[in-house]
Amino acid sequence: MNAPEPRFRISRHRRTAWLGSGLAAVLSVIGLLVSWLNPGIHAPLKPGLDFTGGTQIQLERSCAAGGCSAISAPDIQRALASLTLPAEPGESSPNLGNASVQVLDQGQSLVLRLQDLNPGQASALVQEMQAIAGPLNPESISVDTIGPTLGQQLLKGSVVSLVVSFIGIAAYITFRYDGVFAFLALFTLGHDVLITCGAFAWLGLIAGVEVDSLFAVSLITVAGYSVTDTVVVFDRIREQRTTLADLPLSEQVDVAVDATLTRSLYTSFTTLLPLLGLIFFGGASLFWFAVALTIGIAVGSWSSIGVAPTLLPVLAKSKV
Repeated sequence: MNAPEPRFRISRHRRTAWLGSGLAAVLSVIGLLVSWLNPGIHAPLKPGLDFTGGTQIQLERSCAAGGCSAISAPDIQRALASLTLPAEPGESSPNLGNASVQVLDQGQSLVLRLQDLNPGQASALVQEMQAIAGPLNPESISVDTIGPTLGQQLLKGSVVSLVVSFIGIAAYITFRYDGVFAFLALFTLGHDVLITCGAFAWLGLIAGVEVDSLFAVSLITVAGYSVTDTVVVFDRIREQRTTLADLPLSEQVDVAVDATLTRSLYTSFTTLLPLLGLIFFGGASLFWFAVALTIGIAVGSWSSIGVAPTLLPVLAKSKV
């Protein structure tokens, strides 16, 4: 049977694909290592309030029609460092010098992450913020406190969830495919998760972005999407065993990728649309969750087209 002529032959560009993915993976590993060695983080990813415990205060400034006056995170941090909050008898006043400050929505919203504060201290800090960044909208003040024990439990629970999910995916792939197919599906899953984590390692180092329990959820989602997208291409390749059995595996891969390319691009595009909506209109609480999913799905789409199929002929070294 004559093979259809592929519009796009991915095998001709496989070295470029490997170079791009390899460079992204190396930068990700470097980011994770630098984050681990950073004395202010000392972890592959900068842990958020969910995992470390502490108090988060979210404030909204009451701005005039012309917009909020300019204010920066370093200015607020310097002002916080000079404050002394009331303390219980026998206890020292909390140190606000290491507070994490985010300025969002063109200076209209502020997010403060601090060590564990009691209700009186949190209330006193909100009053001080009136003078530092006010006036504030009293109806939009949010104070959340997570104890260190609960934070450790959330961290352990997130890690266990990730490990169990990845083991389940690995078991399914190993059962459904054998040999090279299963290895490449799991390899691209690790590739996608690694690059997503690496991007957030660099964001933590450069912009102070923290990961929380929602980030763990995003990694599980990315893993599922990565495997699903790769399986679609692999299923198409396996269909060529009889119809294109006389062709080399590299050409079968080109036909399979070309046949699924439109489907993969459309699926990725329609998945990214609501995520872009969350990024631009979803507010601060879901912003980084949507960013993590966007990065992971984009990388997953790329690996299912440019990484797993192009490695298959090299590892198989024979026709399917």
